[in-house]
Amino acid sequence: MWKLTQRLQPHINPTRWMVRNFRSGVAGEATGLYGFDHLKTPKGFQRFVADAIERSGELVSYISGMPSSPEIIKAMDEISDTVCCVVDSAELCRQTHPDREFVEAAHKAAMEMNDYLHHLNTNHTLYAAVKKAEQDSNLLTAEAGRTAHHLRMDFERGGIHLDPEKLDKVNNLTTNIFQLCSEFSENIADDPGHVDVFPASRIPRHLHHLLNPIYRSTSQVLRGSKRSAHSSKEKGVRITTDSRTLASVLQWTSDEEVRKMVYIQGNSVPHANHGVLEKLIASRHELAQMMGCNSFADFMVEPNLAKSPKVVTSFLQELSKTVKPKADEEYIAIRDFKREKCGDNSAALEPWDETHYTSMMKSSVNDVDTAVVASYFPLPQCIEGLKVLVESLFGATFHTVPLAPGESWHPDVIKMSLHHPDEGDLGYLYLDLYSRKGKYPGCASFAIKGGRKISETEYQLPVLALVCNFSRARDSSVVKLNHSEVEVLFHEFGHALHSLLSRTEYQHFSGTRVALDLAEMPSNLFEYYAWDYRLLKRFARHYSTGETMPEKLVNSLQGARNMFAATELQRQVFYALVDQMLFGEQPETARDVSQLVAELKREHTSWNHVEGTHWHIRFSHLLNYGAGYYSYLYAKCFASTIWQSICEEDPLSLSTGTLLREKFFKHGGAKDPAELLKDLAGKEIISVHEELRLNENAFLLVWLGLGIVILVEGIVLASSGFLPEELDKLFVKYVYPVFTPSVGLFVAGTTAYGVLKYIQNEKLKDQK
Repeated sequence: MWKLTQRLQPHINPTRWMVRNFRSGVAGEATGLYGFDHLKTPKGFQRFVADAIERSGELVSYISGMPSSPEIIKAMDEISDTVCCVVDSAELCRQTHPDREFVEAAHKAAMEMNDYLHHLNTNHTLYAAVKKAEQDSNLLTAEAGRTAHHLRMDFERGGIHLDPEKLDKVNNLTTNIFQLCSEFSENIADDPGHVDVFPASRIPRHLHHLLNPIYRSTSQVLRGSKRSAHSSKEKGVRITTDSRTLASVLQWTSDEEVRKMVYIQGNSVPHANHGVLEKLIASRHELAQMMGCNSFADFMVEPNLAKSPKVVTSFLQELSKTVKPKADEEYIAIRDFKREKCGDNSAALEPWDETHYTSMMKSSVNDVDTAVVASYFPLPQCIEGLKVLVESLFGATFHTVPLAPGESWHPDVIKMSLHHPDEGDLGYLYLDLYSRKGKYPGCASFAIKGGRKISETEYQLPVLALVCNFSRARDSSVVKLNHSEVEVLFHEFGHALHSLLSRTEYQHFSGTRVALDLAEMPSNLFEYYAWDYRLLKRFARHYSTGETMPEKLVNSLQGARNMFAATELQRQVFYALVDQMLFGEQPETARDVSQLVAELKREHTSWNHVEGTHWHIRFSHLLNYGAGYYSYLYAKCFASTIWQSICEEDPLSLSTGTLLREKFFKHGGAKDPAELLKDLAGKEIISVHEELRLNENAFLLVWLGLGIVILVEGIVLASSGFLPEELDKLFVKYVYPVFTPSVGLFVAGTTAYGVLKYIQNEKLKDQK
């Protein structure tokens, strides 16, 4: 019913239970984590879980009495809200809290709530109530009817229609999948790998704040003597090969041997995830087959816009073919540049060279010094940029509000309120932006509460956290972002706005709770703002002089951005194909996953595969986006169309923001995703394929009906000789005259359909 094992995205509820245990964080008044009174101590998670189960039990009892359909949906949404509140708070705590005791308590709470979810998902009384509500759709609002339909579908995707033995197996598999995903993530955090380098001078000095100093003893021997004169310590550095440090070292280090060592190490750990991933693939496949699907990819893609893995795979393979010639050209250009720089005309280009040399090429061709660029993006100014954006687009202010004692999980965390002068507060956003040991290694938006209508006059405001990993330089008190980090910040802020601006009646559809291949559209759309000088000139200021970022520098950045676009697109296609192949139909005999990934890289990228590396064992998107990573590419297509058709001409106008908010953001997942896109940007955004498919379906239905008529006519005429003479004359008089024209029409139509399909396919080839 509630798909938490796939998407741990927080929501919450305004019930008496929730109002009693959540506060918006009144300064000076002590509370617990995220404003929940229970979470003042790690042990509070136990009470948090117990109260959620107790309240959910009350609601289950209420629904069992079969109240009116609107009341059923409202109570069902409250159960979901109550349970998700605990699970989502636990997930955020588990990923970001510096106190190990809190992390362990949060993990235990998540597991307990996951078990309870299985109990709810197998409750036939709830299932019957939801079906009743769906059948009474005429009594519901459009959103309530859609909620009823989705709840019923979620029940069935959870296996409630299966016999008890199979359902028990499905529940065990779901629990196992949840545990495997947690283990995969924990292994990445616990075993990032490391490389020791001596001397420390082999690493650029400006990277030393990312590294740990180490020492080794050395001895000097006096000339002509076998005894050492004295010993000394040589300073080196330990490079932890987490993804962020790895990227920095690969970009800035000129020593190829160092780059090779960190690349291989960073793409070879954690070893434990080989087994975890194989078990995850097997468990997901078994689950999908028990649900009547050929593969987990079938199971996951069917509810989305793409509908079928075949559509996804065809899309990716066509894209791969299209981009390869240009990507090959870029590869040759990088190789030739390396040969020129190192003075070796036979030097091979290796994967550990890509970041280093493409960065150099971008800088040299476009006169871009990344250090200079970063000087215009001190983090406080970037936050000002977010404020400028929401005020320009939505007429709202984004300002800091005090944290109550106990509400925060780290001194770095700040709390922001999105406030509209006419509507009041729209929601709250915690910012946890600095890297630290043990923290979630990437950047993400974590929901804590979903928006929800409490009454005609009261709305439960969304609450979420935006988590990033920006590093403080040891030699500077100012945190400066490179432009790719600015882009990431705006990307995640797009997710946050999707939740903050959502005004759905039910939390089930709040914010980002949409079809998977639509969820990344707002984040990709807001990346465009990180490149648009009309916004940049209003916040990008030099950290020491206050000088506005020159437009010429932004133009150079944009030129550098486009230099290796094909290579980056090729990489994303490769990632998506790996995801599809791992969770697609499985062979009868066991396969070597690492070998499959290596083959896909050779086939779909211009780069070598480095033997012994296993990039996929730290690709965490396989967890939350299993068989759905393609959605990033889908979303990029949608975002590009929306930017060009709606935003590009006047990206900071209130009219542009109003259109985005009214046509898209406020609806969350409460409307059909295709309708949302068409309402916002016109039906062209979905492409001609949908229209062709609908016309084709209508044509085939008519042709099927005509075929059935011909069949009945034929049977009647064939049997007429065995009927009484009066009936035989009647059939010959009325049926026989139309039989031959019907057959002729059917044959002519079939021929015409074949010709039209041929022409249509040729047109589609031209469009591609």
